[in-house]
Amino acid sequence: MAINKNALIRYKTINKCLQNKFRKWTLNDLLEACSDALYEYENRDVTISKRTIQSDIQMMRSDKLGYNAPIIVYEKKFYKYEDENYSITNIPITELDMSILAETVEVLKQFKDFSLFSELNGVIQKLEDKVYSQKSKQSAIIHLDKNENLKGLAYLDSLYQAILKKVCLTISYQSFKARNPSSFTFHPFLLKEFNNRWFVIGKKSSLEPILTLALDRIVTIDIDLQTPYISESFNGDDYYKNTIGVTVLDARHIKEIILKLDRTNAPYVLTKPFHHSQQVLERFPDGSVTIKIEVHLNFELDRLILGFGNAIEVIAPRQLRKKIKNKLSAALNLYK
Repeated sequence: MAINKNALIRYKTINKCLQNKFRKWTLNDLLEACSDALYEYENRDVTISKRTIQSDIQMMRSDKLGYNAPIIVYEKKFYKYEDENYSITNIPITELDMSILAETVEVLKQFKDFSLFSELNGVIQKLEDKVYSQKSKQSAIIHLDKNENLKGLAYLDSLYQAILKKVCLTISYQSFKARNPSSFTFHPFLLKEFNNRWFVIGKKSSLEPILTLALDRIVTIDIDLQTPYISESFNGDDYYKNTIGVTVLDARHIKEIILKLDRTNAPYVLTKPFHHSQQVLERFPDGSVTIKIEVHLNFELDRLILGFGNAIEVIAPRQLRKKIKNKLSAALNLYK
């Protein structure tokens, strides 16, 4: 069955609305949401009728598209999924779908070297591997680092949904330094992964500074529908542009760092830069190089430098050079 583009947008929009169980959805609400979605996509008003939305709901309920969506009406006017965990994106992929995906991957591979697809570097290979492993029933060819036993991963979806639906939370949290957990109101803005560890970034209130919470230190999460969500613009790229890791400090901690790497490790750092600000200052005849980065002087930077041991030397600033020297001296004393 051929489905036009606008119908797919409406199905996706209705699905997104009904997944939000914190709100009651009338037919008019669904109509308005679909109109907004189509306007955003088409950049023009697209007329939809109530009958169209009712037909969409009937189509989603049916088996014609494989959805069999459990959409019910309650209190004679509100729509919801009877199964609160249902989503049209969770339906099983058929053999035909898998074949189409395989063909799509082959098409995408033809364009992978174009600048338009530069931000998708690696995604096509991961998709190809997933399709291959599903079709052949063999183990995956691409292996990604993951730690499934890491504490706090169970909160990922709840936090993601709270950010997506702009819902405030009450979080019980215990840092490594605290003897007991403390509870507070939290407005989540962003989820960030660094070094196989997950963090949520947000604020306790509009007057508080940005706060970074490690998911493995969260004790409990509860939804707070009474507190209005802070409506403010937060851009993760801007927030972390001068940072290695997750510890963002104020502007006075941003320094120009000059590092010298030996010939063995220089190629690794040149092909995988420490930071987007990295510049090569000098290349030496013995193969060593001097580079410059401009970042916060934070804990993650220290760990990165210390991880290279005697293969790296901090040239500047003086305070960082002295700090790394003291840490290396303390480490050496452990072996005396």
